[in-house]
Amino acid sequence: MSKRCELTGTTVMYGNNVSHANNRNRRRFLPNLQTKRVWIPEESRFVRIKITTKALKTLDKKGYLAMCKELGVKPKK
Repeated sequence: MSKRCELTGTTVMYGNNVSHANNRNRRRFLPNLQTKRVWIPEESRFVRIKITTKALKTLDKKGYLAMCKELGVKPKK
C-alpha cells in the first residue's frame, strides 16, 4: 500500500539525518497515516479511508463530503 493520504495527497518526504560531525545520511519522513471509518450523515453510511491526522482534524470540523468537494477529490463509493 502506498503511504499517501486519500484526501490531501500528502506523501513521503525525503531529507537527511545530520550527525554532530555533520555527516549526512538520506532518510524518509513518513506521514502520520491512520485508517478511519467515517460516518457520512447525508448518505447514512460509513466509509473507510486512509488519512493523515492533520486532515482528520479538518474532517471533524468540515465533514467528509464538504472536504472532498473543497479539495477536488472524488468521494469513495
